[in-house]
Amino acid sequence: MLTIYGVYRSRASRNYWMAEELGIAFKSVPVMQAGRLANPLAADAQINTMSPEFLAINPMGMIPCIKDGDLIMHESLAINLYLARKYGGPLAGRTVEEEGLMSMWTMWAATEVEPHSVAIVRIYDNAKENTEPGKAGIAVACRWLKKPLDVLEKHLRDQDYLVGNRFTAADLNLAEVLRYAQTEQELFDARPKTKAWIERCQSRDAYKAMQATRGKEAA
Repeated sequence: MLTIYGVYRSRASRNYWMAEELGIAFKSVPVMQAGRLANPLAADAQINTMSPEFLAINPMGMIPCIKDGDLIMHESLAINLYLARKYGGPLAGRTVEEEGLMSMWTMWAATEVEPHSVAIVRIYDNAKENTEPGKAGIAVACRWLKKPLDVLEKHLRDQDYLVGNRFTAADLNLAEVLRYAQTEQELFDARPKTKAWIERCQSRDAYKAMQATRGKEAA
C-alpha cells in the first residue's frame, strides 16, 4: 500500500489530492513540520520532520515523502508525476510528448510560480498581511507573478487544461502551487481563463475530499 508521510496542511496536500484522484488505497502518516512544535525533540512530541524515525525515511527532513513498495520518494510534484504514470488513467501522459509537456509545466510551476506564491502564503501564515512589510512583500510577489500568469492565460485561451485538453497531473501540480496566491484575487480576476481553469480544478470531487480532511487538521 502507498504510504504518504506528511500532514494535509503542507505540500503533502498535493499527494493526498492525487491519491484521491487515482482512487488508490493509501496510508497517511501525519508527520508535522518541526517548526510548528514548541519542542520537536521532546520524548512525547508528535512525529515530525526532526524525528529520528522520519529522518530514517527522508534524511532531508522534509515533507511530503512517500513509500510505495520498496520505493521511497520525496519532492511533492515529482511524486505526483510518478503516481500518475504508475497508476495510469487520464491524469497520466498518453504519449511521450504529453509526458514531456507535463514535466515542463510541473517544472515551470516549481521555478516560475512557487517561489512567489509561497512568499505570499508565508506572510499570511505569520499574520503579517496587514503590516507595512507584509503588504510590501505581497506587492513584490504579485509583480513577479504577473508574467507567468499572463503566459498561463494565453496558453488557456483555446483550451481548458494544460496538456491534451483534459485534467492531468500537470494541472493538479500547478493548481496546488497557485492555491497559495489565491488570497490575491485581483491576479485571477484580471485573467478570466486562468480563474476559470483553477475553479474547474478545485471543483473536482478529489480536491474537495482532500480539503475536507485538511480542514479537520489543527491550524
